[in-house]
Amino acid sequence: MAYCNSWCKTTADKNYHDTEWGVPLYDDRMQFEFLMLEVMQCGLSWQLMLKKRDIFRKCFDRFDYARVARYSDVQIKRILNTPGMIQSPRKIKAVIANAKAFCKLRREFGSFSNFLWNYCGGKTILYTGHAAGKVPAFNALSVRLSTELKKRGFSFLGPVTVYSHLQACGIINDHSKTCPRFVYINKKYPTTRKNREGEAF
Repeated sequence: MAYCNSWCKTTADKNYHDTEWGVPLYDDRMQFEFLMLEVMQCGLSWQLMLKKRDIFRKCFDRFDYARVARYSDVQIKRILNTPGMIQSPRKIKAVIANAKAFCKLRREFGSFSNFLWNYCGGKTILYTGHAAGKVPAFNALSVRLSTELKKRGFSFLGPVTVYSHLQACGIINDHSKTCPRFVYINKKYPTTRKNREGEAF
């Protein structure tokens, strides 16, 4: 059986692919970490994000969203002075703003995971054609979610970034059909099948 060869190239890629990517996620701290990795990636490579993941965890209190939401200019300066950290005040401020929005959304829905999984009825989506490699950069679901998140104060989360998050946290199973993880996820978790164009904008 083959892995997702289009991007699973390095050891770090393979470890992430084999243990995290596409596995249904219900823990809010990990949801926040995955989301913020996507934010930090904008304009950069995913390989760099994996390489710097421990630095991000150190900078953002292991992605404790409640703590990050209380960050001030003092913490921003500390983060920017951390060796190896990406030097982007805009992204750092976006992570802090997103933490505040994340906390507010949790108060409304009980958890961020509840909010997210409600969009698919609690089941991982298998889109027609995706397992054969016909995977889009975004879709109607990621457009809807991106619009909703922006209304709620989130930033750096456009439809493409949100689609990547839906893949990462297991709401969409975009492993290739010949990948052992595709089989593993479908056997262990509830799934639902949808046509690629089956969701209206």
